[in-house]
Amino acid sequence: MRRMTRRVRVGDVIIGGGAPVVVQGMTKTRTTDVAATVRQIEQMAREGCRLVRLAIPDREAVDALREIRRLSPLPLVADVHFDYRLALACLDWVDKLRINPGNLGGEARLRQVCRAVAQRGIPLRVGVNAGSLERDLLRRHGGPTPEALVASALRAARLAEEEGVEQLVLSAKASSAQDTIRAYRLLAENTEWPLHVGVTAAGPLFEGLVRSALALGTLLQQGIGDTLRVSLTADPRWEIRAAYWILEAAGVGGRGVVIISCPTCGRCPSARVRRLAREVKRRLADLTVALRVAVMGCAVNGPGEAREADVGLALADDGAWLFERGRLICRVRGGDMVEELCARARQLAKSGGG
Repeated sequence: MRRMTRRVRVGDVIIGGGAPVVVQGMTKTRTTDVAATVRQIEQMAREGCRLVRLAIPDREAVDALREIRRLSPLPLVADVHFDYRLALACLDWVDKLRINPGNLGGEARLRQVCRAVAQRGIPLRVGVNAGSLERDLLRRHGGPTPEALVASALRAARLAEEEGVEQLVLSAKASSAQDTIRAYRLLAENTEWPLHVGVTAAGPLFEGLVRSALALGTLLQQGIGDTLRVSLTADPRWEIRAAYWILEAAGVGGRGVVIISCPTCGRCPSARVRRLAREVKRRLADLTVALRVAVMGCAVNGPGEAREADVGLALADDGAWLFERGRLICRVRGGDMVEELCARARQLAKSGGG
């Protein structure tokens, strides 16, 4: 069961309050390159991204925000570290501000930023990272422990509330999956604000996806998490795709076609299954309705082990069996099999998916 949290509005997107988990991403272009940044935002939007965060490292990046805001199809979140003046300067051009209380320059500056956020009426994310915790908390907890992360987030949240901020989102990220899980469990026990979940600096595509899937999947299945970003050393489109894969696997959402395919064995040629699975995924890449499509190597795997698929193929020596939700439909042969499978998938998508 989803943990019930307060409701926060970012542009036209709702975070918390029982709303579906929001997938967000972050641009990797220089923010001052408006054309490249907007192009990357558009690419992420096509993958299903709902919010996009931009790094604001200098005044030139602030100046670029006005034009990016005009062209962006998504609400913008400014990501500011170290210089509180940049946070103040960008508030007119963004839908949400993210700050890290560990590197903004102390309580007085944090309060100044919170007052300005409250006056504008925009949401604030207090985003704590293990690599930039306040020194007093590091001394008290003996290092960047989950308890230290949560203490930082809650202290900054209380300060923001004192300064009149009425819309808050909290995060407490570590690069360790286990520390991330512990931190968010503890945070969820101590606040009603919505939580932005993620693993910071998760790593390259495959390693980072595994680490993120373990941490975020565990939290989501426990009802923790109102919005998420998967942080990968990869094209941001992979981050958005990975987020939806994790949501689908955790049973709390998903988008587009999920390919179910067997690992293959001596009963069927593995190259044939790989080729067909790639071809089906390519042909159905434009579908946004959640749909489970199976490509199985033989009758052992499908439809039996792929009974939960909406539609699928079970390969045979001279073709394949087409099945739909566990029920055999017909025998297909040769080049017709992928065509027939994709046609059935599109019919199901048109009627609302699985």
